[in-house]
Amino acid sequence: MSDSRQELPPLLDWTDWSTRFLFFTGKGGVGKTTVAAAAALALADSGRRVLVVSTDPASNLRDVFGARIGAEPGAVPGAEGLSALNVDPEEAVRAYRERVIGPYRGALPDEELRPLEEQLAGQCTVEVAAFDEFSRLLTDAGRTASFDHVFFDTAPTGHTLRLLSLPSAWSGYIATSTAGASCLGPLAGLEAKREQYEATVAALADPKATTVVLVSRAEPTALAEAARAGGELAALGFANQHLVVNAVLADPLVGDAIADDIARRQRRALAELPAQLAAMPLGAVPMVASDLTGLDALRALTGGARPPTAEPAAAGAQSDELPPLETLVDELAAQGHGAVLVMGKGGVGKTSIASEIALGLARLGHRVHLSTTDPAGDPAARVGVQSPENLSIDRVDPRVEVERYTQRKLRAAGDLDADALALLEEDLRSPCTEEIAVFAAFSRLLHEARDRFVVLDTAPTGHTLLLLDTTGAYHREIMRTADHPSGHLTTPLMRLQDRAETRILIVALGEATPVQEAAELQGDLRRAGIEPYGWIVNATMSGSGTRDPVLLRRAELEGRHLRRIRELSERVWRVPWRTTSEVREAVTNLAAASPGTNAD
Repeated sequence: MSDSRQELPPLLDWTDWSTRFLFFTGKGGVGKTTVAAAAALALADSGRRVLVVSTDPASNLRDVFGARIGAEPGAVPGAEGLSALNVDPEEAVRAYRERVIGPYRGALPDEELRPLEEQLAGQCTVEVAAFDEFSRLLTDAGRTASFDHVFFDTAPTGHTLRLLSLPSAWSGYIATSTAGASCLGPLAGLEAKREQYEATVAALADPKATTVVLVSRAEPTALAEAARAGGELAALGFANQHLVVNAVLADPLVGDAIADDIARRQRRALAELPAQLAAMPLGAVPMVASDLTGLDALRALTGGARPPTAEPAAAGAQSDELPPLETLVDELAAQGHGAVLVMGKGGVGKTSIASEIALGLARLGHRVHLSTTDPAGDPAARVGVQSPENLSIDRVDPRVEVERYTQRKLRAAGDLDADALALLEEDLRSPCTEEIAVFAAFSRLLHEARDRFVVLDTAPTGHTLLLLDTTGAYHREIMRTADHPSGHLTTPLMRLQDRAETRILIVALGEATPVQEAAELQGDLRRAGIEPYGWIVNATMSGSGTRDPVLLRRAELEGRHLRRIRELSERVWRVPWRTTSEVREAVTNLAAASPGTNAD
C-alpha cells in the first residue's frame, strides 16, 4: 500500500463534547468556523441548547448557517435549539479604543492623540477587545443561562492571557511607563474590569467547564501553529485540549498524481505530529467536494453523508485567463533592478513563490539577493544546492533581531521592580515586537535594491510601518541605522511607497479565508500609502490537471474567489497546484539555466 493510502486518524465524533464552553482556535483558513458550526449543529440536533459566538474578523458564520447573525443571540432558522451571535470585531475595537482615548479628547492636542490612536489600531488591541467580549459572555450568567453549550469561534491568544495575568497589568505602571512598549497601551483602560477578567481566566482554566479545540489542516505549518498555540495555553493551565484535523483527502483517486501527492503530504504531516499535539485526543474531518454552507451541507458532513452540491462556478475559464508566474517574472525583469516583496498570511506558499521569482530573475542574467524574515521560511532549501552564482541567499533570523531589540528596550527602561519588569518582558514577546525588531534588517536589504534585485519573503505590515512613522520612532531608528548621504534620507517607507523602486506582491489561495485576510493586508498597506503591484493565486486546483472527483469539484468552486481577487487587483497571476516532484523539477531547471556571472 502506498503512503498516500495509509490509515487515517479516527473521524471526529461531532457530539462528544462534555464541557459547557468550547473555544475553537487555529491559523486562518483551516476551517475553524465550519468545524465549530457543524459541531454546534450536531449537538443542537441531539437535543441540546447551543449558542455559537464568533469574534473572528474573517468569520463567515452567516454564510455557513445560511442565516442572518446579529450582535445578540438569535435563533438559527431550521435548527431547533441552536442560536448564534456575531461580534463585529471592528465595532468592538472602535468601542474599546474610545473608552481608552475618550477621556483625553480636549485635554490633549490632536497631534499627541494620533500616535495613541495608531497604536490602538494593531493586533494587540483586537486581541484585548475580543477578550472583553469573551469575558462578558463567560461572566454574565444572564446572557447564556439558557444554553447547555457555548461555542466560541476563535479563542483568546496565549499572549493576551499572559498579559492579563500579570500583576502590573492592573497597576499604574502602564499609564506612566516611558519604556517604549508597543502593546501595553491598550491595557490602560482595563483596570475597572480586573475582577471580571480574573473570573474569565479561571473559567477557561477549569477543565470541567472549558475545552480548547485546536483546528488545523494536515500541513506542517498549520500543525506547527496549532502546537504553538496549544503549548502557550497549556503553560497557562488550559490543559483540556483536543485536536481536529480538517480537510483530509481520505480516498484519493488511484493513479491521479495530484491527489496522490496531496494525500501523501497529509499522511506524512500526521505521522510527524509535534509532541504537543500527539498527546491529545484527535479527530479527522474529511475533505468534501462542496462549499460547506447551509444546514443541509453541515448535517451531511456530521452524519457521514455526501454534502449536497450546488451549481459550480465557472472556475476553469476564469482561471485559464490568468497569466502564469513566468509572465510576472518577465515584467519584473524589465525594470532592471529593485525590491520585490512577497507578502501574505502563513501557509499560502510565500517562500516557494519568492524562490521561484528570484530564480527566474537570475536565469535572465540579473544579480539577485533572496532573503526572508519569515521564521518558517527557508528559501535556501527551496532553491537547493544548484543555486546559480548570480543569486545570493540568506535569511533574517527574527529570534536574533528580537533579542537585540529586547535587550535595548530593557536597558532603556532602567530599574524596574519585579512585576513591572515581568510585564515589560511579556509585552516584548508580543507579535508587534517581532515586526518592529526585524525592521532594521529589512531596511538594510531594501537599500541593496538600488543596483540589483532584492526579493524578500515577508515584509513589515502596513500597521507596523504606519505606527513607526506616526510615533517618530521610525525616523529616529532609521536615522541611527540606515546608510544614507549626509543631509538626505530616503526611508524604507518612502521606498515602499515608490512603485518604480518596489513591487509588492500579495500571495493568497483560492479560498474564502485566505482571500479575506489578503484583502485586509492590502487595506493595511494602502492605509500606509503603499499600493501593491498585484496578487498571485497559489496552488489552484484549476489548471493542475487532476482527475480526482473531489479535487475537480474544488477547482470549480475556486471561481467565485478568483472573481473576488480580480475585483481587488488589476494584476493577478496564477500558480496551479504542482506535485512535489514537479516543483523540484521546475526549480532545478531554473537553477541550471541561470548564468553563472556577476556573483555576489
